[in-house]
Amino acid sequence: MSFDNNGIDITKNIKIIEWLKSELLSSLASLFEILVKGIKGRQEAITDILANIILVTYVLGRRLGINYTSLDMKIQDKIKLGVLEDHKVESWFGDLSSLKKHMDRNSRR
Repeated sequence: MSFDNNGIDITKNIKIIEWLKSELLSSLASLFEILVKGIKGRQEAITDILANIILVTYVLGRRLGINYTSLDMKIQDKIKLGVLEDHKVESWFGDLSSLKKHMDRNSRR
């Protein structure tokens, strides 16, 4: 086994990163498959897949040395930028403003 100076198993970290990448691709494929077949009556499955994509993304980020707070801050920055630049999802639907309000409410808890 390979250990760095901190005693962390490098091989194990690489293996989990590869697994997380595979899990992310698998979840995306599942989402696309549902979208092709139609979403009617599949809201629970879509919610599960989207939650898994978010979860895997956070854990993958952590394995790559990015802490959760940094990821949260980057997401918030992208939301603010999208609102300022009047991104299509914002100008057409107000999704970014809605997401910002949601995240602001959750951060106050």
